[in-house]
Amino acid sequence: MKSSKSQFNCTNCGYVSIKWAGCCPGCNEWNSFVEKTIEQKQEGFKSKIHTTSKANLYTLNTIQTVRQERIVAGIKEWDRVLGGGIFPGSFLILTGDPGIGKSTLLLQIANKIAATHKVLYFSSEESLEQVKNRAMRLKCHNEHLLFSDQASMEKILTTAVDEKPDLLILDSIQNCYFEKSETIPGTIGQLRESSFHLMKLAKENNIAVLVTGHITKDGYMAGPKLLEHMVDGLFYLQGEDRWQTRVLRAMKNRFGAINEIGFFEMQEHGLSEITDINKYLLNNSTPAAGSALITCIEGTRPLILELQSLCVASKFGIPQRVVSGVDPKQIVLIAAILEKYLKIRLSGYDIFFKVSSSFKIKEEGSDLGIALALLSSYFQKPLPQKSISIGEISLTGQIKPCTQLEHRVKEAEKFGIETLFLSALQKPKTSCNVVSFKHIYELLNLFPEE
Repeated sequence: MKSSKSQFNCTNCGYVSIKWAGCCPGCNEWNSFVEKTIEQKQEGFKSKIHTTSKANLYTLNTIQTVRQERIVAGIKEWDRVLGGGIFPGSFLILTGDPGIGKSTLLLQIANKIAATHKVLYFSSEESLEQVKNRAMRLKCHNEHLLFSDQASMEKILTTAVDEKPDLLILDSIQNCYFEKSETIPGTIGQLRESSFHLMKLAKENNIAVLVTGHITKDGYMAGPKLLEHMVDGLFYLQGEDRWQTRVLRAMKNRFGAINEIGFFEMQEHGLSEITDINKYLLNNSTPAAGSALITCIEGTRPLILELQSLCVASKFGIPQRVVSGVDPKQIVLIAAILEKYLKIRLSGYDIFFKVSSSFKIKEEGSDLGIALALLSSYFQKPLPQKSISIGEISLTGQIKPCTQLEHRVKEAEKFGIETLFLSALQKPKTSCNVVSFKHIYELLNLFPEE
């Protein structure tokens, strides 16, 4: 016997409810529930037991592995961030702000890889004419690269299985849809379905799948959190309009290091890689009161960054703390430590602080540099020329060592740094002049009274 009953499906996220509701509990969308009648087959008291074959089990020494060569694009910054190239059969997603250069980067990568591998490029956002115009501008003329503007996920999957490419690029996953689904493209239900089938395509056919994704106004990848867990790699392309440099950052990578970063510069003919980023960053750096250089580790790469501080006597009851590029709480914390132990009344000053070139730093090894930048601005005395600061500051005012010191020092020596400000607990082998500190009391020795 068959019986029918009604259920209500959200057209935005696919949430199922037994009764109608004005607002969907799954995605908070209003008036998105549509009634759907489903037929159920009634079973007897004893439900039918469906049997299937047993899963095969293996020990580690019986599992056979085949060494697979990564798909190398020949763009060093891209290949390094991915851990040496795209791993065959992996499912990767590239996301970033609109207009940041995701499609440009993907087209350049596809053009390079198509010289040695079979590549399919599906553009669901642009027409084929638009893609060709972009390719002409980027000087991508590889005749082996195959394009399509198809957005139907069923047709994309069928084409991929038949053509068996080494790499499938999809720009973007938010614009693709399943024809039988009742929800619109970009909804949670569509994204969940698309990502599952793309992952299955990659694993079962050993096809590397690289897709682009949108981000929300808060800077997070749009769509269900499930999508981030499902992919093998999640990469963000970041930057600002006023600064033509783009930063490619690995947020998740099953086949390489996370937090690895690569640098590109947006030019007339697309994105060009910046292999020596520290030379690029320090090109216009000049010593001045309130300025301090630090080294921070991003992935496996040491970066030399300039910190800039401005301390101005406050004219209001509550002093301002305007901070860019570092956690504002870190600035407040270090200012409080300096005021406590050095008797410097920073609580009566407005503090303006930024990291040069719009970078964002999070590591504790920048504490000493932040403290010296604040003191340099407060006393209006510049730090010694070609000096760099490496160290963490505890709440008790002690200068603590930081990790990967040898890696940082080598990078500093490479760019002609002459003086290192370090914790007294670390003794690196270096040709630079080392100035050690045990406690922040000793920082005042750099700013003698005249």
